[in-house]
Amino acid sequence: QLHLTTSEKNELARSLEMVQNQLQEKEGEIKREISEYKDRLLQAEKEHQDALTEANRKNEVEIEACHEKISSLEHFISSQKLEIEHLKSNKEQLNNSLEEANQALGELLKTKVR
Repeated sequence: QLHLTTSEKNELARSLEMVQNQLQEKEGEIKREISEYKDRLLQAEKEHQDALTEANRKNEVEIEACHEKISSLEHFISSQKLEIEHLKSNKEQLNNSLEEANQALGELLKTKVR
């Protein structure tokens, strides 16, 4: 009986050792897979961050170009307003000169008629 029990104990010990070995192998595989997934996740995060950084840089360049264009257009509008004011002033001067010339012509015609 003792021999049988010892034999069973040894068999159970071998089975336990096999199961423990299998568990250790499985644990090693799972740890490797976790490590691979972590590496892939870090790589994906890095690629995402790089893409985000590049997109932000392009947006900043585009925003700066828009600011420059707005500034240029504001300057153009300002110069056009000055030009309009100058033209209005010239028109007023020409109208005044024309009116004076017409009055002088009128006087001349009156003088000629007399």
